[in-house]
Amino acid sequence: MEEWVMYLTVFVLSMFVGFEVITKVPPTLHTPLMSGSNAISGITIVGALISAGSGHSTLTTLLGFIALVFATINVVGGFLVTHRMLEMFKRK
Repeated sequence: MEEWVMYLTVFVLSMFVGFEVITKVPPTLHTPLMSGSNAISGITIVGALISAGSGHSTLTTLLGFIALVFATINVVGGFLVTHRMLEMFKRK
């Protein structure tokens, strides 16, 4: 039980830190940072695939699948935003 409390504490603290970091970023830096987060989400996809395919328990498979879905949404959204931003700089 103590292990779950520790995991939950780390998760909640990481949510607060992530929220604080993202809200402090000026809008002009969001797109370059999104490109960087795409690379991190790519690593998350690999970890989620390993977790989902490990077959240790139903919980790890389910959490791995959920992480895979969210990381994929993040990568696709990041590429769409980056592509849209780059279209703004093309000559007409």
